[in-house]
Formats: sequence, C-alpha cells, structure tokens
Amino acid sequence: MMIKIKSGVSFFLLLLLVCFGCSDSDSPDDTPTYGQISISVDETFMPLIDSEIDTFEGIYTYAAVKVSYKTEAAAFNDLMNDTIRLIIVPRQLDKNELKEFEKWEIVPKVTKIAYDAVALIGSKELKDSTLTLEEIKTLLSGGSTKSLKNVNVVFDNNNSSTINFLKEKTGVEKLSENCYALTSNNAVIDYISKTKNSIGVIGVNWISDRDDTTNQSFLKSVKVLEISTGENSEYFKPFQAYIAQKIYPLWREVYIISKEAYTGLGTGLTAFIASERGQRIVLKFGLVPATMPVRLVELINEELTY
Repeated sequence: MMIKIKSGVSFFLLLLLVCFGCSDSDSPDDTPTYGQISISVDETFMPLIDSEIDTFEGIYTYAAVKVSYKTEAAAFNDLMNDTIRLIIVPRQLDKNELKEFEKWEIVPKVTKIAYDAVALIGSKELKDSTLTLEEIKTLLSGGSTKSLKNVNVVFDNNNSSTINFLKEKTGVEKLSENCYALTSNNAVIDYISKTKNSIGVIGVNWISDRDDTTNQSFLKSVKVLEISTGENSEYFKPFQAYIAQKIYPLWREVYIISKEAYTGLGTGLTAFIASERGQRIVLKFGLVPATMPVRLVELINEELTY
C-alpha cells in the first residue's frame, strides 16, 4: 500500500512539472524593459534610430535590440513574412497589407513618431542651388533645366524609400540612365563631395546631427538645395521649422508598425521613442517630433532706433 501511495505522489509531481513547463514555453520571453527583440528599419533613418536604441539600452540594461537596416520594401517583407514583429518605415500599411492582417486576425499597432524630410544635396560648383518639383521631375527623367545639364542624380540604394518617395511626388514612372544607386547614405554624401555636377538624395537626419564630426566635415564640401512647389513659390531648405509647417515640399512621416500581440519589448521601445526623451532625440537629428508639441520662434532682424 505504501508503495502505491509513493508512486501516485511521484506521478502527481511529474504532472505538475509538465504543466508548468508547458505554461513557461508559451509565455513571452520579454517585457517592455527586458529581453531581446529584432527589428527592421528603413536605412535612411539609421543615425536617428541608432541613437534612440543606444539611449534605450543605456536606461534598460537588460534590454537588447538587434536592428537590421534595409530598404523600405525589405522591411515590410520582414513584417509580412513573420520574420520580425516591428519595423520603422516612412509609410503606413497599404490596402493589401491590411487585408493580410485581417486574415491573421491581428490588429497592427501604428505609431507616428516623427516628421522627416528628403534632402537634396549638390556638389559645391553646381550652378544652381534651387529646384522646383517640376525641375526635379525633369532631372529624374534625364532632361536638363535652364542652368543644369547632364546632372547625375545619386540615391543610397536601388530600392531606396527616397526613390519611391520622389517618384510619387513628381509623377516620374521610370528613372533615367543619369540616376545611380550607391550602397548607403554616407556613400552618397562622399560621392557628392568629390564629384562635379551631381545631386544626391538622402534622409535629412544624415546631415542634421551637429555632434557627428565626420558628416559635418563632408557638408563643408556640398550644399543643401532649396526646393519649391513651383517657379512662383518660395524656396525652402529642409529646416525643422519648414518641415513642421509642411511648407518644405519633400516632407514625409515616420511610423513604427508593430504586430506584437502582447506587452513586450517592442511595446517598450515604441513607448520610449514616443516619450519626451525619445522625441528630444528626434529633434536633435533634424526631424520634427510627432508626439509632443513643437514651439516655433520667429526671429526678425530689425534696426533699433533710439
């Protein structure tokens, strides 16, 4: 009889261990401030997101964010193919992508974190420093403007989000042979600084960080172009005030898109970037915060009379 009781107790303990083991395997391995997560980010936002992640991991020392910088299309492919659960990109989900989420019975979490701008930089001896959207369309199509002829237009990648953005903005369907793709935004800045009669297309955060001495030295050998919606309209550089007012023609929005079904590290990272501290980093990199108010101050240069 004693043997039967011991055997029954052993079986009961074993059953408990199995149940607890099953429960643990189904529970998330991360919390908003603990664990590991892999994310995919549009490479035009690399300087900004590197700084956001460094600060986040500095505060939450048990959190590890592995980031892969790639094209916008590749980031969306990762999200839709279940490779990762969070991306940072310059557009929202389209109709087909939303239908897939409906099939999965998942409600995507979309958070706007910043207003960005696509900046055009030119070589120092470029004859013109202003362009209209129509002139940009002409250059992308292989034509010439009144002052610019045989200009090379350089992008950071063949599938860059900046290409898609300019195509949509100007109505160009196919880029001309005068348009080239390099391997990174840094490569574009370097190329423009060394190559005459050329224009580069980059994300504004690559030229806005005053603490980045390398890029600041590059900027001394290039010029940031002013853009206008038309010949009779005012020209603007991609300054924060003009992005905030949406009067710089090449502004766009930045989103975090997550399909995290629980309150995990992706939720924590999103909350941090959208917080006051995260938005101050957005401000530092030349973008405009999307989740906190921005104060614009107008300075008027007038002579004082006594």
